[in-house]
Amino acid sequence: MSRSPDARLRRLHRCLVSLFWLLASCAQLPPTSSAVIPPIPTGAVRIWIYRNDGPFAAQQTPFARLNGQVTGIVQPNGALYRDVPQGHYSVTVDSYGVPYPNQFVAFNLGAGQEAFVQVLSMLEKVGGEFGIGSRARFYTQLVPPDAAWAAIENTPFYGSG
Repeated sequence: MSRSPDARLRRLHRCLVSLFWLLASCAQLPPTSSAVIPPIPTGAVRIWIYRNDGPFAAQQTPFARLNGQVTGIVQPNGALYRDVPQGHYSVTVDSYGVPYPNQFVAFNLGAGQEAFVQVLSMLEKVGGEFGIGSRARFYTQLVPPDAAWAAIENTPFYGSG
């Protein structure tokens, strides 16, 4: 039984569309150093959140929160920023377990200032004395601008909000 030419064209079209979507999903984001970063808006502050994990670090993508409100998803080896009004900010990341003192940073920023917050992860074994599985615990810390720029300049840029 032979197939009609229309059926073959439809099948070829489906294959090409599938191939396109596969290739598009593999595209790399540009590094932060090549992104056009506008100046901080008047009266606002800029908070950068980034992660520079090694190959053996947790690969989860937790929510980052500014003062308890979701502001983005923290990607492994990625950077993002948010321009927000000046004031007091606490930067937390969804993490397993009960937070403990100094797990997350809090700071004040005046108009035109920038803060760089690094997200760190630690895998801990769970499941009894043999450690059947692992889960990630996340931390945040403030990093000086020079050290932060050196760390994020080659990481993918996930944008601003």
